[in-house]
Amino acid sequence: MSEKLKPAVLVPAYRAVNVKQYEQVKITKSHGGRVATISWKTKNKKLNTLTIAITDELRSAVSEVGADESVHIVVFRGEGGNFFVGDDLIEMHEGMWGNPNQVMKRIRYYQDFAQSIEEMDKVTLAVVEGYVLGGGLETAMVCDFVLAGESCQWGFPEVDNAMTPGWGGTTRMIRLIGRRRTKEICMIGALHSAANGVEWGMFNQAVPDAQVDQEVEKFIQMMLVKNQQCLRQLKFVLNKNADADVATALAFEAMNEVITSSNNWRPETPKIPDAEPGVGLRAFAEKNEVWNRRRELALNFWSK
Repeated sequence: MSEKLKPAVLVPAYRAVNVKQYEQVKITKSHGGRVATISWKTKNKKLNTLTIAITDELRSAVSEVGADESVHIVVFRGEGGNFFVGDDLIEMHEGMWGNPNQVMKRIRYYQDFAQSIEEMDKVTLAVVEGYVLGGGLETAMVCDFVLAGESCQWGFPEVDNAMTPGWGGTTRMIRLIGRRRTKEICMIGALHSAANGVEWGMFNQAVPDAQVDQEVEKFIQMMLVKNQQCLRQLKFVLNKNADADVATALAFEAMNEVITSSNNWRPETPKIPDAEPGVGLRAFAEKNEVWNRRRELALNFWSK
């Protein structure tokens, strides 16, 4: 078997079958292709509303950017001075979400969209300006970092429409800021300031609106100089350990450090002598002595 490896087959991007091209969403690459900004403007709406159509485009854009291994940072930002005011309640009122079973399917579809942002192996930054409500706030919450313009107003006003958050809003918020504040936000439905968002742990930082662009650039420059493999590992383990018991989380953390040391510490870092790099896959491909001996011993061991 030749030692020359074939080119890697990259994980393909997903695109909703009804999204032939982006009409309300833009993907803009910068910084040598290492930064992708996903921005949006909802058609025929005064404010940015999460219509069915724009959510399909956003889901496709997230998958497209997520599949691009040259991208290290993804910025999410609404155009026109507003992030998102939430789902389009007019579409709901007019019946576009369908019967209760179809509503469940749509909610799970939107939850999957939010989860795909949270699981993206890139640093994500939500730039929240203007109104950040309902599904817009749920979108911001799944990003790694949230930068707010000081004029930002955010919250979950769904309760006064006889609705509850559905994209994971209550689930994630209660983990971010605790039960009492989450009840206040969801059960009262008030709109809150950017300062409250920072104080309560919803946002990382708030700056005057005129300084948002400058602050975004500072964040990008700071993150681009870091070891990207280390950032990917940190994000993965932090996300998983947030919901793990302490013993499992500590084991995960220890394994993470082993991976870090093997990848990043020193050029002369010794290889693990019994790690057998490449041996297992070669044995399977060639069905050689290693493969045959191991399978011979294991195949029927304690098997009934």
